[in-house]
Amino acid sequence: MTKKILILGLMAMLAVGAKAQEKHGIDTLQCHIVGVDFGIMAPLWGTHSGGPDGGSMQELYESPYLNFAAEWDYKFKSNWMLSLEGDIWFGYNSDNYKDRAERMGDIFASNGLLMSWGGYNGVVTMYNRGFAVRPGVGKIIPLFRKNPDSGILLKVSGGWFMQKTIHTQDMNESYVPQLGDKMISLYDHLRNGMMFTESVGFIYMSNRNTYVNVKITFDLSECISWSSRSHVLDNLMGLNGKDENRYFDLMGAVRLSWMFPFTGKTSYDYYYY
Repeated sequence: MTKKILILGLMAMLAVGAKAQEKHGIDTLQCHIVGVDFGIMAPLWGTHSGGPDGGSMQELYESPYLNFAAEWDYKFKSNWMLSLEGDIWFGYNSDNYKDRAERMGDIFASNGLLMSWGGYNGVVTMYNRGFAVRPGVGKIIPLFRKNPDSGILLKVSGGWFMQKTIHTQDMNESYVPQLGDKMISLYDHLRNGMMFTESVGFIYMSNRNTYVNVKITFDLSECISWSSRSHVLDNLMGLNGKDENRYFDLMGAVRLSWMFPFTGKTSYDYYYY
């Protein structure tokens, strides 16, 4: 009888002392992630090797620009990430080319209107368009013990980009032959180069919902470019021939991303003993 009482007492003590224990180790995802981004971009400063005026993106186009991107990431358990993203941007104002009459004076009349067939006024929309492809590497610094896949995101990337001026004629109005298919390259400021981007922001990957995964970042980009045309006309810049300048543009952007991890939601386990 005494032996049974001792056994029951020992079992009761163990039951009282037992408690749930949280797993204290970091349990992070290792997975592929695809995302879609939307942002607002603006030139912060720019210059070129021939002088300070006339040819930077800030001087060519009114800002801000709309930015859209598609992104692939591979996230390691260490919270390091490899990425590849493609961006396209264009002016929020669909007709944002600055100082067009001064730059293209040979096709504008003295009253500032475009000259077209038969002496009528032509209607041409002029705006910027850019495109970039950049591989990169980033690191998530966790802020929440129960969600180690979320936190501060630091990232750097670099790759190729291009930018140009798009000229779209209103076909319901008189045709401007000076901006036809064979002549447009004289005025489009087509440039290619390298784009380097540093990003800091916040990333959130839900523990509960596979489709609630977002990040917001501030990007600072340095763009180094050169003309891709053999002949350029720009009266404001004094160009009538090959553009030998090298251009530097400093760009800032705020971007929001919606992400889709390929392995479901993040997890945080509990152990009981």
